[in-house]
Amino acid sequence: MSTLVSVSVRDGNVEQALKVLKKKMQREGIFREMKLRRHYEKPSERKAREEAESIRRVRKMDRKRRQDS
Repeated sequence: MSTLVSVSVRDGNVEQALKVLKKKMQREGIFREMKLRRHYEKPSERKAREEAESIRRVRKMDRKRRQDS
């Protein structure tokens, strides 16, 4: 990832800035990527994980679509 995440601290409120930073990092998927990069993942494992994620994503979208109908 090459995008920079920045947060400005207003009125010395560091706690609020940290909250905003964590939310932005979560949205960008930085925490997830850090977790994945802790250990080496073989290409075959990566492919299997990505396929499983895709299936989960499709099933979730299908459930939501049926629930809205």
